[in-house]
Amino acid sequence: MSESLESLHQSFNRTLRVEGLSARTITIYGQAVRFFGQWIQDQHRREATADDLTRDNVLAWLDSMRARNLTDGTVLTRWRGIRRLSLWLVAEEIIDDDPLKGISVKKPEAPPVPVLTDDELKALIAACKGKEFRDRRDEVIIRLLLDCGIRASELTGIMLDDLDLDAESVVVTGKGSRIRVAYFGSKTALAIDRYLRSRTAQRHAKLPNLLLGERGGLTADGVRERLTIRATAAGLDRVNPHRFRHTNAHDFLLAGGQERDLKRLMGWRSDAMLERYGASAADHRAREATKRLNRGDRI
Repeated sequence: MSESLESLHQSFNRTLRVEGLSARTITIYGQAVRFFGQWIQDQHRREATADDLTRDNVLAWLDSMRARNLTDGTVLTRWRGIRRLSLWLVAEEIIDDDPLKGISVKKPEAPPVPVLTDDELKALIAACKGKEFRDRRDEVIIRLLLDCGIRASELTGIMLDDLDLDAESVVVTGKGSRIRVAYFGSKTALAIDRYLRSRTAQRHAKLPNLLLGERGGLTADGVRERLTIRATAAGLDRVNPHRFRHTNAHDFLLAGGQERDLKRLMGWRSDAMLERYGASAADHRAREATKRLNRGDRI
């Protein structure tokens, strides 16, 4: 009898870690495997095995998600997880052929992500005013996200040794364990300096992590929680790490920065990300160019 998907799960995860996938990606792929396994169990009243990973089963599973009105983005995310599992099963010679070859799942149009205005950013910084440890740490979170355009996982992965306050730079480890240097401004350097002095009195101060939480190094979920708290205090909503990333890309391109330089700073491999993140700046430039032209006003 074929091995159960549950018993294969840990081996699959181990391979993904060796390949350098982020913890979040591994979690998302694992969720897809569990959701598919649960669907098989609901359909057949037995534990799902590798033999259940057939073209017909996966197509029916995808249709069942659409019937439940799950978004195209959710369907695509779960498809990617189960697709990656199929390729792994073939590579490990657990199955002979890839049963999912040729299946195409619609990629949804990425919704526009609003950039943060100067007034909103000032309100967020103002919400962190104070001399308490949390105040100074949260200001550092906001300023690093804005100045560097880094992901939440990259932010929480920063160690003390990664910082160079004099050079106003930080070494960041991105997806696939790829390392790059990000740069920040003088105000951010000053905020970090103040935070580091406050940090010495914390019970986890001996840890190498730059950002500390209640139980040790701050996590990406902890960053999102702190942003939500500060945004609420500032009277804002829908503030998350990716809004800062989009804002950073938007500002960089509007300031005349080159797309290839932005790609390097953001740690992207695909040009598709340039188009997605640069859309708001492109719209702004098009709008301003139209205003300057004003052909209708000349007639």
